Amino acid sequence: MKIARALPFIGLASSFRILDEKTANELVLESDREQGSWFDKIFSKDKFVTEIDSLYSRVVDKSENIFDNVLTSAGAAFEDAKAQFICMKSMTRFDTRAWLDTAVENDPYDLEGGEDEHHPPHGPHKGHRGHKGHHGHHGHKTNLTIYELISKSNYTKILAKLVNDDEVLVKILNGTKANYTVFAPIDSAFEKLPKNHTEIPKELIRKVILYHVSPEFYPAGRVLVSHTAPSALIEKTLGDEPQRLRFGIGLNGLSVNFFSRIIAINIFAANGVIHGVDSVILPPPPALKILELFPTEFSTLQLGLLKTGLFEAIETSHHIGGTLFAPNNFAFSKLGPKINAFLFSKYGEKYLKALLEYHVVANQTLYSDAFYSPNSATDESIPKGVFHVDLPTLLKDRSLSIDIARWGRFINIKINGFSSVSTQDGIAKDGVIHTVGSVLIPPKQLNGEVIEWTGEELEIEDLKERLGAFIDTTEIEEL
Repeated sequence: MKIARALPFIGLASSFRILDEKTANELVLESDREQGSWFDKIFSKDKFVTEIDSLYSRVVDKSENIFDNVLTSAGAAFEDAKAQFICMKSMTRFDTRAWLDTAVENDPYDLEGGEDEHHPPHGPHKGHRGHKGHHGHHGHKTNLTIYELISKSNYTKILAKLVNDDEVLVKILNGTKANYTVFAPIDSAFEKLPKNHTEIPKELIRKVILYHVSPEFYPAGRVLVSHTAPSALIEKTLGDEPQRLRFGIGLNGLSVNFFSRIIAINIFAANGVIHGVDSVILPPPPALKILELFPTEFSTLQLGLLKTGLFEAIETSHHIGGTLFAPNNFAFSKLGPKINAFLFSKYGEKYLKALLEYHVVANQTLYSDAFYSPNSATDESIPKGVFHVDLPTLLKDRSLSIDIARWGRFINIKINGFSSVSTQDGIAKDGVIHTVGSVLIPPKQLNGEVIEWTGEELEIEDLKERLGAFIDTTEIEEL
């Protein structure tokens, strides 16, 4: 079973060509021989970053364009590792999401410390001070800026042209006000976009490019231990906070916003770092639109929002950010056929409305590792350890009790002490979506004591008792 638990990290290594086949096999064999944490034997963060540096010290030649050398090496390495990885993948059907949940519960190790002590995270956006750029890092020194590296690369000709056509973008990527991070789409990434025969407005192109830039310094080690990062795209619907990027680890390695795979890492410039990606990262649509795009996951929730009028009320309301705890179709099925039939009946519609209001938080955007709140002058990072916050919902006088336990990259979010978030940080234009595997049920009062729902089987009368107090007075509040 140890090889199964190691698979996501072997996939991660294959995508960067950090470990060759012989080394990977030795690591797995070593974990069978030695006692101790499987993670210590297979995946030490410090060793991981050291391997990255060692690899690129060997394969990057002395030519002027480091970016091209790294991308060429990464492309060849990926093709070389692909056959080996497909063979390994075919031996098991591996549920990455379930594995991550298990890892959070069973392996509370510390993977923090991805931030370089010599170059701490910083940025010029709200709540942070800018910082002058540095010259090179980890031995790959260059006096070229991010803009110059991209302009000289044979792999980013399209990106370079788009940047060159916009003086604002040139100024940012040539500037030294911050140590920037750029997730640079290679030319083939643009070929995946649908063909558009109309001219794309310059303002839209600028927004898309800015969404590939972070005003903070995220070398590979920090990306690895982060769930989200601020981009240079300031989003009005988030209260002029930075729209965020999401990082994930899967069988194909590191990705940004679920679909854009990081294929080259740590190309250091005089004013930051570049990572190459294989897909253009488009700014996300609103949360309700995202639900529409995934009917196999959220068709029941969407039907409920439409049926109760909440969809239109939320869509047309003025709100600054928000958090949606979205029950998937499986979560509704766990309620059983009787309760579902009741909730979606004409008589049960008002109870359904109250129930769904309990899943919506307005004007507060809680990511797994950052918190945008109107009560705070800056965006607040979620600290390592345990973080608690009560989020008021649209259901009058009812809040959700949120506990976030963080061990480095692995983060577990509990709601009301019982329900877990199964998929975190669905980045939306106007907030964030967290998928929950159980419908959230409000507590009830019994002899003056608040009784939370802890997953026991519900009867229709019990559900009506928990929601009855809100039926006559429940009105969707001003968001």
